[in-house]
Amino acid sequence: VLLQNGKHKELRDRLCCRLTFGTAGLRSAMGAGFCYINDLTVIQSTQGIYKYLERCFSDFKQRGFVVGYDTRGQVTSNCSSKKLAKLTAAVLLAKDVPVYFFSTYVPTPFVPYAVQQLKAVAGVMITASHNRKEDNGYKVYWENGAQITSPHDKEIIKCIEECVEPWNGSWNENLVDTSPIRQDPLKKICDCYMEDLKKICYHRELNVQTNLKFVHTSFHGVGHDYVQLAFKAFGFQPPIPVPEQKDPDPDFSTVKCPNPEEGESVLELSLRLAEKENAKVVVATDPDADRLAVAEHQENGCWKVFTGNELAALFGWWMFSCWKENCSEDADVKNVYMLATTVSSKILRAIALKEGFHFEETLPGFKWIGSRVKDLLDNGKVVLFAFEESIGFMCGTSVLDKDGVSAAVVIAEMATYLEGKNLTLAQKLIEIYEMYGYHISKTSYFLCYDPPTIKRIFEKLRNFDAPQSYPKCCGIYNILHVRDITTGYDSSQPNKKSVLPVSKSSQMITFTFQNGCVATLRTSGTEPKIKYYAEMCALPEQRSVTGLHAHIARCLWAERLVHRNQFPAWWGFLCCPLGDLSLS
Repeated sequence: VLLQNGKHKELRDRLCCRLTFGTAGLRSAMGAGFCYINDLTVIQSTQGIYKYLERCFSDFKQRGFVVGYDTRGQVTSNCSSKKLAKLTAAVLLAKDVPVYFFSTYVPTPFVPYAVQQLKAVAGVMITASHNRKEDNGYKVYWENGAQITSPHDKEIIKCIEECVEPWNGSWNENLVDTSPIRQDPLKKICDCYMEDLKKICYHRELNVQTNLKFVHTSFHGVGHDYVQLAFKAFGFQPPIPVPEQKDPDPDFSTVKCPNPEEGESVLELSLRLAEKENAKVVVATDPDADRLAVAEHQENGCWKVFTGNELAALFGWWMFSCWKENCSEDADVKNVYMLATTVSSKILRAIALKEGFHFEETLPGFKWIGSRVKDLLDNGKVVLFAFEESIGFMCGTSVLDKDGVSAAVVIAEMATYLEGKNLTLAQKLIEIYEMYGYHISKTSYFLCYDPPTIKRIFEKLRNFDAPQSYPKCCGIYNILHVRDITTGYDSSQPNKKSVLPVSKSSQMITFTFQNGCVATLRTSGTEPKIKYYAEMCALPEQRSVTGLHAHIARCLWAERLVHRNQFPAWWGFLCCPLGDLSLS
């Protein structure tokens, strides 16, 4: 049809490029073409994975493979997560690989959890998480329970390109219902997960007795049943569900976008229900329940929607306090770790410096956190908490990925404990900042659908005044150091090489200002976005929050652009060729 209508460019776009692994696996719109998510590209991807795993594991056909899926679907392309999951399973079953195929939709964290529990070699979750309704994705987990990192992703892509012709049996989605080597792990994994969850429950008696009410929205996704079970495991009464958003709906009919990170505008129904029910705290899981947003009703009648960085401060304080109160007498705090991605708040670093445990940062993406946590655990270390600023949290180490189900019930226990001390979450957050230093962050993004434009922006930053030279100032603020993860350059290191691994497939540059502000500009690995992050980190004795906000606003070029104030000439220059680039 495209050929008949003369739409040659669209035809080339669909057929002349292939899906590649980003920060969260393969992710794209559902539709026809090799760069989209559809039956064929999922079959091809699975065939490539089969070929690679066969090479890596001699016991592949004994240990098996895990397949899970969310509730996404699209009528126009006859494409749904469940169908894509069945095709994923069919490719493997046809090759005599045992498949643990969940009989119904599950949270994304259940797949990495199942991979470890069942000692499978790998697993796939069909999900696009919080992306728009047109999208779907293919998330791959390795035997360690973490998302795949390099070199596995690159090697799998090579294998995919060698296996583009569908094999006999690859199209037979009915194999899931007929094959004797397909097992349903749902009950076992759900029961084990809920039992493991109790390891991070520290105040069950308070949870049983509390009169505090919670509202939960699952954003039309998978979270409702599982969050209900998690609250039960902690001794709580079930949270009040938002009826319009409780059941799966691939059209996400009550929200403009299914991303709870967008804040109060998309939490409208849950906040109104909470006011009606006199519930003080709202927890929102995204459609695949791996991320968590939290809102709390304040004394002035307004709602505070916490940022991911603010929630991390609360989680970090809570997980360390609970460890400290419950650890054995001979436990060594120097054996304890917390982690965050490099674009996230450094609040955990501040807590670690004062309390004596270790803090590490990784590249953006939970795949890096999961792999590093596994290494630490294998070396006898204790990992309490890890996070990324885009509301992704890992409490404990039962799941080596972000997990909105466990995070929801942990925040509920925290709120219950604090209520007993006559404190709200917001008040405790201020106490944490006063103890460890205020960390004021600003994060947002630009939408840009044109990759060449994005490349021009970053290349201009790398060749600013001259070839291979970066900006030396931004307005009146001098830039002290520049780190470019794409090229591996870091001016703060003696050898000028980045400590974090080079990531040539994505764009990311970090500017450290002389006044202590750190600002990062990077491309999203899952959406057409240029994201920016900035943070001012103060010492505990610096109490002027207004002053910190003023500093960060003056340093952050994109923030100035938002408010149409004067902004540095170099940012204006970069924005000139943006065309239809829009700001959110």
